[in-house]
Amino acid sequence: MNILLATDGSECSDVATRFLTRLNLSSEDNIIIFHIVSEVPYEDEYHAQIKRVIKRVAPKILSSASDILKNVKAKVSVAEKEGYPDTAIVESAVNLHADFIVMGARGLKGVKLLLLGSVTRAVVNNSPKPVLVVKRTGWETPRKMKVLFATDGSESAVATARLLATLPFYDDFEVTVLNVQRSDFFIPERFAMEIDDRMKETVAKLSKEEFAASEKILEEAKKYLTGKYENLQTVTKCGDPSYEILSTAEQTQADIIAIGCRGLKGMKGMLGSVSRNIVIHAKSSVLIGKAP
Repeated sequence: MNILLATDGSECSDVATRFLTRLNLSSEDNIIIFHIVSEVPYEDEYHAQIKRVIKRVAPKILSSASDILKNVKAKVSVAEKEGYPDTAIVESAVNLHADFIVMGARGLKGVKLLLLGSVTRAVVNNSPKPVLVVKRTGWETPRKMKVLFATDGSESAVATARLLATLPFYDDFEVTVLNVQRSDFFIPERFAMEIDDRMKETVAKLSKEEFAASEKILEEAKKYLTGKYENLQTVTKCGDPSYEILSTAEQTQADIIAIGCRGLKGMKGMLGSVSRNIVIHAKSSVLIGKAP
């Protein structure tokens, strides 16, 4: 497996780098530590000096990440490139045949709601490769890691399931597969008495059909994961997908939320509303799967 680790030397990048030390990597795996010397759009002497300083620091950034990974079994190499960070990361991931991109969630300090940095956001939006956005969570303490895989049965969800089946996670990872049915029939409990028996039968029938559809989606996802993970359970919920995924992630103390990028029709690369909400609001790390 080829992993492209994008680093800018920040604390967030170090967190992403340390995350890789928790994976069951082998000598067959490759980690490419990738640093971009940012393009300076001005050619005067002042900005030329800034660029020279940036280029002098680049080897130290790569060396620092290499030190963190010195005990992993994977083959570790470094690469440096000049350009605009988001474009360079996406292009290099494609050219180097990376299976997925790993990067830190460099947000805005002092803002309670995590707003992804512009580079992370652009890479998640535009990369044809899966992206793992690593956030600082409980995985740093010695315990089994937990993954919440949210699937809707779409092509991107199937691609995410296949990716999870090949990622070098340890077998004892706890994986919860979640499907959320967005029910068209929600009636507040205090008004339930107003429904006549005939309507109750209709609602019950539709609810049964929704759960049957959910079971089918979950069984399909399990085909890819059974045998890979010892601790595998499935959950069906009804309601708003974004809310239910984030809520379940907190309940299960998930270290990673894995979700497919369904995307918006006519807008190449743009995340759909659910995957966008998850990557922005989740406290845990987020793996965005991409359909081929």
